Amino acid sequence: MSTPTSSNGFALELRDVRKSFGKTEIIRGANLAVKEGERVALIGPNGAGKSTLFNLISGRLPITSGEITLHGERIDGRKPYEVNRRGLARSFQVSNLFPRLSVYENIRCGVLWSQGAGYSFWRFLGDMKKVNDRTEEILHMIRLDKRRDTSVSSLTYAEQRALEIGVTISGGGNVVLLDEPTAGMSKSETARFVNLIREVTVGKTLLTVEHDMGVVFGLADRIAVLVYGEVIAFDTPENVRANERVKEAYLGSVLADQQAAEAGV
Repeated sequence: MSTPTSSNGFALELRDVRKSFGKTEIIRGANLAVKEGERVALIGPNGAGKSTLFNLISGRLPITSGEITLHGERIDGRKPYEVNRRGLARSFQVSNLFPRLSVYENIRCGVLWSQGAGYSFWRFLGDMKKVNDRTEEILHMIRLDKRRDTSVSSLTYAEQRALEIGVTISGGGNVVLLDEPTAGMSKSETARFVNLIREVTVGKTLLTVEHDMGVVFGLADRIAVLVYGEVIAFDTPENVRANERVKEAYLGSVLADQQAAEAGV
């Protein structure tokens, strides 16, 4: 999939995006502009609306008002598969794999879907070598070559998360949304996984929801802080760490809890 570019250099933009459920407004005028090739972490307290925002961007939920554009083209109001085919790929907090299929088959399903093979039998036959080659390439990227014939249900948790990354990028999307990719991992697993994310998103735009501040500050070029449905800061890690409003609303308590946990308090 070729990488389209917008005239202003932004891969993904949210302009005054709002989402209400009945009379309750969850997303309250969110604004965000992610540059092409940038890695952005979306952080905030539980209930801030991070998963809702991901659902709005990926088309799983309709926005109440505002605009969402992908490479300059409006995608709000489009169905998830239409957003995906325009270059946006997304993973989920909860595993979205086929547990009875092998690692190889899971990846190939994603590649086949991206090729539109299911819509044309003759195209399916003509593209099989390309599909298989792309599947092998992704298996190597996520370092699951030796587990290719293993069923998903037999993988370790970290291997399943790596496979989810592989399935997410299998469609060739150039804007990747990862929802808490390191949740539940040990420190060593997290370190390896962050390196994997860096490698597989080279040349792509990344927006990730993450609670581990070590991952956030080590991976992101910029950090967006979402509190009560509003982006209250969007800046470099250094500037976000020093932002008094951010510290008061969220970051101060999180960093204190993390430091206490590391010290064994």
